[in-house]
This record gives sequence, C-alpha cells and structure tokens, in this order.
Amino acid sequence: MKRIVLGLVVIGVAGAVAGGLILRGRAARPASYRTVAVERGDVTSTVSATGTLSAVSTVQVGTQVSGQIAELKADYNSFVRQGELIARLDSTLLWLAVRQAEAAVRQARADSVQKQFALDQARALSGTGLTARTDSIAAETAYETAQAALTSAEVSLERARESLRYVYIYAPIEGTVIQRNVDVGQTVQASFSAPQLFLIAADLRQMQILVSVDEADIGEIRVGQKVSFTVQAYPNRTFAGTVRQVRLQSATTQNVVNYTVVVGVANRDLTLLPGMTATVIFQIARVGDVLKVANAALRFQAPAALVAEWRAAHPDSARAAGAQTSDGWATLWYLDERGRPERAVVHTGLTDDQSTEVSGAAVRLGMRVIAGVSANGTAATGAASPFQSTRTRGGGGPPPPGGF
Repeated sequence: MKRIVLGLVVIGVAGAVAGGLILRGRAARPASYRTVAVERGDVTSTVSATGTLSAVSTVQVGTQVSGQIAELKADYNSFVRQGELIARLDSTLLWLAVRQAEAAVRQARADSVQKQFALDQARALSGTGLTARTDSIAAETAYETAQAALTSAEVSLERARESLRYVYIYAPIEGTVIQRNVDVGQTVQASFSAPQLFLIAADLRQMQILVSVDEADIGEIRVGQKVSFTVQAYPNRTFAGTVRQVRLQSATTQNVVNYTVVVGVANRDLTLLPGMTATVIFQIARVGDVLKVANAALRFQAPAALVAEWRAAHPDSARAAGAQTSDGWATLWYLDERGRPERAVVHTGLTDDQSTEVSGAAVRLGMRVIAGVSANGTAATGAASPFQSTRTRGGGGPPPPGGF
C-alpha cells in the first residue's frame, strides 16, 4: 500500500513539473504576431503648420477731421465701390469755421485797401517834401504786412473749405466692409491720428494664409509649392493653395524661432472667411508607385525571445540579430512562407506620417512584416515612441554586417 501511495505521489510531482515546463514554454514563446503588409503606392513627405486666413489687401478708412457721425451708408459685409459715400460727419461746426474764415478774409482785404491808400498818400507827400522819408517807408511796411495778413486769411479760408469736404467719407477701393468701428452719434477725434472708421477688404475671392513655420522646417519651403489645408468650419473638405512668399523676418515665441510663409488661396465661392484658423500641409517631396510599409513596422523592436530564436536558427549570422540600423537603412522582421520570423535589412526612402518607402532584395509586395507581438493575450509591440521623428531622406551607408 505504501508503495502504491509513493508511486502516485511521484507521478503527481512529475506531472506538475511537466505541466509547469509546458506553461513556461508557452509563456516564453509569443502566441501570435501582429503584422502589416508591404504595399505599393505613393509616398508624400509633408510639413504641417497652422496659420490664419486673411484678405490679400485691406484698407483702413479714417477721417481727417473731428466731428460727430451723422450718417452711416455702409455696414458689416457691405459691398462698396470706389468713390461711394459710406459715412458723413456733422458739418455744423465746420460751416461756422468757413464763415469765420470768410469774415477774416474780408477784414484783411479791407485793411489792405486802407494800407494801400495810406501808402499812396505817403508817396504823394514825399514827392513834395512835406513828409519825412521814414513816413513813406513805414506806410510801405504797413501795406506789405496787410498783404501778408490777407494771404494768410485766404489760406485759412481754403483750409476751412477743404475740411468741410472731409465730412463726407468715400470708399477708397472696391471691396467688402469686414469691420465697422463707429455708430451714428459717436464723436471721433482726429487731433493726433486719423481714427479708423471702417476696414475694407479689396477682394475676398482671393485670400491668403499667414502660416507660422518652425525654423527646423523652413528650409523645405519653396515659393510655388503646392499646399493643402483644412479649417474647422469644414472638417470634411480639403482646400488647395500655393506658396507665394517666404518672409525673411523671424519671430521668436517661447524660445522657438518661426518664419511667416504666405500661402495664396482661391476663394471663388466665398466659403472661407477672414480670421479662420487653417491647418496647412506643405508637400515637400513625392514618389509614386513604390513599395512602402507602415512606420510601426520600422519602429518595431524584437523582444529577447524572438532574437534568441532567430539566433538559434541562424548561428552564422548571430551578430546581425540586433536592431542595428544606420542612416537610410532599417531592420524589418517578417514572417516567411512557413510562418517563421525572419529578419531583413532594407533601404528606406521618403516617408510620411503613416508609411515609408522601402527597397531591398528581400522586400516583395504583400510580405507580412511584424509590427508587434502578443504574448498571453497582452500586446507587446516593443515599438519606439510614436512621437519620434520618422522623416527619412534616403541615402546612407550599406547594411550592417551579416544583413540581407
């Protein structure tokens, strides 16, 4: 009986050990791989930035004289033509100024006539010797002073009449009123600077985006580049534009140097409005009909178990089992025809936010590239941070020793 019990105990212990080894082996080996396919298509390298829509040309309409707004002929969104009356100031005080200037001219003219008569009398008496020479000179001086006063009064009258004309505000250009800063009854003062009454946009069918581009990307921007952008008002619609100007003046915000890029935009249907925030995508470069793979596959780092398995199957290439890469080259892990993981070093080209151009002897259309592994139902991609830069310009040295 004791022998039977002892035998059962030994069998139980052996079974537990065997089961533990089996479970340990299953835990050590990934249950499945998450793969992506090598595809054929286009790859476009882009730079993203934000900017603000505005009219290409705007004119601030002000007034040169002070006064109270008596009448407004234009409002927000009003379309006005060049020379059209858009506002009028109260002219009461300016009319009084004109009348006062006219009175000053009449007074100066009468004084000039009196001084002319006195001068003629002095000259006539000076010829007879009845008056001194100094009296004649004094009469001439008084006449010249009166003439100068008359000229000054006439200029003042002309200025008053011109100021009276400025009570009428005309549109300097043809366009749309996008801002109105005054109301009827409001008093404007033009003592030190001309107050702005209206802001008129010349033509809203042609607009521009002032885009702030980081100094790290400004070297990729060229005049004439194609641009696509979206606005929050129309999230499902993509608009097109063209780079018109890269301004040399920089602006530093929180220790970040930015440059302003002017993008021209056609707005024939008047859908876009001034002040909208645009998310702009600059097309830097583009390649078509190439093999490409998802960026997640390039960021994948093989776990230690997978590397050990591959080294055991390829003892002659064990040194190349690490994730060795260099500029223009990257390591891809893929599944062969029998579903076993294999490794290839490929040449990388142009990249975008989602995929990268790849080429090499081992790369073929439709091959399943490992982008992650799942062990015991838990995803473990081993990928690098998704925030790291994936832009690749191609080139670089040869693949690492022992690579494919």
